[in-house]
Amino acid sequence: MNLQIPRNDNSKLMIYIWKIIGIPKIKREELIYEISFNLFLMTPHKALETIQKSISEGILVENEDNSLSLSKTLSGKLNRWQQERKNEIQQREEHIQKRGKIVANFEKESSSDFNTILKAFLDKGTINRAVTVSDSAFNLKTIDKKEGKIEAEVAGSKEDPYYIKISKNNKILSHNCHDFVSRRAPDKKFCKHLAKLFLLLKEKEESFSIKFLNYIANYINEWEFGD
Repeated sequence: MNLQIPRNDNSKLMIYIWKIIGIPKIKREELIYEISFNLFLMTPHKALETIQKSISEGILVENEDNSLSLSKTLSGKLNRWQQERKNEIQQREEHIQKRGKIVANFEKESSSDFNTILKAFLDKGTINRAVTVSDSAFNLKTIDKKEGKIEAEVAGSKEDPYYIKISKNNKILSHNCHDFVSRRAPDKKFCKHLAKLFLLLKEKEESFSIKFLNYIANYINEWEFGD
């Protein structure tokens, strides 16, 4: 959400103000008070001038009850923004609920084949960090069962996505996030991205994920972990 104050554009400024006050219409005096003493955007005199100019430009509309509201065009923009925000919040809540279930199931079903083998590659707390990574952050580029190859990209804190390349034939696991390279790879452990990758693969085909993890575990001394 971008709430940077657009001081040089009255149209954008009024939408900004209406996003915050959260009501469809407001009395002129109350709007001046909001602008000056709650939002601290400008002096009351300047606020009055801005309101009057916005009315003359058709940005604000004077209603029969002497209240002010956004023009029809700006009201439409505001409604679309509110719907987008509602969808974002709903998706965020669903993601939080989903990751809570994953952690709960991981702890509850600790003896399942998948959870048992995945735990062997995780340090304490890694699973909690893994579920914070969004599913949409991943781009599963290659899942080749015959060749035993997995390639993926995952969005991170850097501009360019991190890469993940795993080859059973070459026994190489390559990933370039700092946590993996500096802390996990030397001990042949997974970072949150790798843990999340196998959680995603489990959803697609659990048996494949288990076999792949078992293969890494069975030949762990022959595997090379790094970037």
